[in-house]
This record gives sequence, structure tokens and C-alpha cells, in this order.
Amino acid sequence: MSAVLLIEDDERLRRALALTLRSRGYEVADAGTGAEGLAWLRRSRVDVIVLDLGLPDIDGIDLISSIRAIRQAPIVVLSARRDQSDKVRALDAGADDYMTKPFGVDELLARLRAAVRRSGRGDDQRVITTPDFSVDLGLKSVSSASGTAIHLTPTEWGVLETLVLANGLLVTSANLLAEVWGPGYEDQSNYLRVYVGQLRRKLEPDPSRPRYLITTPGIGYRFNAAGTAGADD
Repeated sequence: MSAVLLIEDDERLRRALALTLRSRGYEVADAGTGAEGLAWLRRSRVDVIVLDLGLPDIDGIDLISSIRAIRQAPIVVLSARRDQSDKVRALDAGADDYMTKPFGVDELLARLRAAVRRSGRGDDQRVITTPDFSVDLGLKSVSSASGTAIHLTPTEWGVLETLVLANGLLVTSANLLAEVWGPGYEDQSNYLRVYVGQLRRKLEPDPSRPRYLITTPGIGYRFNAAGTAGADD
């Protein structure tokens, strides 16, 4: 479970984002001011920081510099400021990504996952072990229960990694397509059927009765590390 620190002075937005992130498997701490955020960083583990630049007590750019003085966790900025110079200043100060308000929750989630992956922290360092195979998120590799390497193509790995990082939660087909193939592919569900089928042939003891790569018909897929029986296409 990745730990997120959400620094946002808009209480309604902060609560909504915290609820959404927790529902997606994140451990969330939230702060309404820069000072509260810095205090949390000094005493607790954080894998990624979501930061609003328009805080009441500290200028957001200055806060990024203060964070960088004590932590190297990736920073994703959420801001109503659309001026290119603000974005450049934030990135130069040490931010890893910049999103303008209003924003899509699914895009934010994708950017958080990417930030954690790039940092080499949090979920990227986990090894998920099932009764039949293991997935090493840090090494981006899969091996059988006996230790034999299982070769996956980059696209197969992208699908598997996205499902594993969802921590057992359902990933809609549209979100999975956007995460692996990018924007504009949300309607290409045939891509998923092909690649999930290939993954099942490589990972499932019985591909016709999947235990790990579970389909919720008409909605999406989830990864079941326990290996209990699930629905097929």
C-alpha cells in the first residue's frame, strides 16, 4: 500500500480526494496547510505527495523547496494556476508532475502510479507471491513457483502490473486500456481480451478457468493473488 500525503486547503476537495484514494488502496494522510504537511513529512513515511500551490500559509513553490530539503518522495502538483511560468517554476523547484484544475480522477490516479513507479519506492519494491507464480514489481519480472522465469512481452507486463498495483480492486476496461495503451484506446476492449488471454496461458494452471486474472463481465478485470476461482469472459 503506497502512502500518499495530500496537501490541499480546499476542505471539500481534500476530503473527496482522500476518500477516492483510500478506495483505490492508498494509505492517505491529509493536511490543509503547508506547515501541517511539513510536520507530517518529518515524522511519517510518505511514498508520494499531492500538493496544491495555493495554500494559505506558504507559497507552493517555496513549499516544494522545503519538502525537497527533507524528503525525495515524488511530488504531483494540483493547481488552478495555468500559466506556463508557474509550471516551469514548480518543476524547477523539484515537482515531478503538474496537473491543472479541474482534473480527471482517473488521470490523477494514473499519474500517481507512474510517479511511484519512477521513484522506485512503495509498491514498486513489492514481490507478490501466489501459489503458482511470483511478480516482482521492482525487477519487472515474473517467475513460476519453482523459480523459472516466465517471459512476458512489454504489453503483457503493462497489463499485469496495472492489475497487481490495484491491490485486488476492480480496474475498468477503459482505465486499463488508457493506462497501458494510452488515451484514445478506451473502446478497444478486444485488445484486453487478447492480452489477458495470453497472460492466462502463461500464468494460470487452467487458462479456461482463471484463478488469478479475474473478469467482471462488461466492466473490467482484477488480480486475485489468493488464487480462488473467478469469472471468465
